[in-house]
Amino acid sequence: MALASKLRLLPEEHWLPLEAAHHERVRRYADPYLERRSAGKKHPVEDFLFTYYTQKPGQLLRWHSGEGTVLCGRRAAERADWKYYTLLDDAGLAAAGLPAGSTAVAFDRGSFVADRAEALRFAAIILSGTSARPAQFACFGLHEWAMVYRQDKFSLRHEYLTLRLGSEGTDTVVEENRIRCSHFDAFRFYTPDAVPLNEITPTRENQRFMEQPGCLHANMDLYKWAYKLVPALPSELVMDCFELSWRIRAMDMQASPYELSEWGYPAIRIETPEGKNEYVGQQRAFAAEAQELRGRLLAELQPVLELLNAAGHPGEGKP
Repeated sequence: MALASKLRLLPEEHWLPLEAAHHERVRRYADPYLERRSAGKKHPVEDFLFTYYTQKPGQLLRWHSGEGTVLCGRRAAERADWKYYTLLDDAGLAAAGLPAGSTAVAFDRGSFVADRAEALRFAAIILSGTSARPAQFACFGLHEWAMVYRQDKFSLRHEYLTLRLGSEGTDTVVEENRIRCSHFDAFRFYTPDAVPLNEITPTRENQRFMEQPGCLHANMDLYKWAYKLVPALPSELVMDCFELSWRIRAMDMQASPYELSEWGYPAIRIETPEGKNEYVGQQRAFAAEAQELRGRLLAELQPVLELLNAAGHPGEGKP
């Protein structure tokens, strides 16, 4: 296999503690979710990253060192059968500067790029395009309100939750505000009556042109792009994206029409000027964090994107 020109060699005594720290970091979030799931219980805020996104807790628990790293030692051989890992032969060991007969594994860039070309290309388009656009801060989280607009006519969403202002009060907030959601994966959950109220029409086809860095959901989705591209990305970066998404979800639901105070999430009352100001303040802070993570994701992906371009894989990228 072709190895990266600059390799970081991690002996077992260095990478096993990193793996253990990652397990501890993940379990703080995953274990309570798994306990609730076993008990048949739901949490409107803290289940979301495990139910909406496709990454399972067991997958998230796996630690990856990322592109350009060689894991050395007996325990590294356990990864030989993991997807997109390769056990180094003598030629690979020599290229990594290790003696013949050593045990070491590395990320298989070639196989990954061949199999994941479309996902890589699409992620790069979304990440770089979103980063380059001006941020918008006037949505005030009204996408969540549009999802329950006139809901008595439709299937109830989160049927175990109550609306802070009741159905009529919630509908009034929607009708008295501009609705301008730019994120397709929020817009697609609008009730049918709310759809024509949105001033723009995001679609899967125009997603690459609509995503903007002020959007809470676009910033939450950094976690999605990160986990879709492991093991090219280090798990520490994936978890940084996860934890940002976790905090954004909490704020998103605090600004929602639901009564969540009994769950420990006091409302951000976006139906008031004070609530709108509070929302925008947090939204701006999250946008700044997300922009930094976008830059880190693109930097980490640069070697595989260069290989993708050099190999000339066809296609414009699909989600």
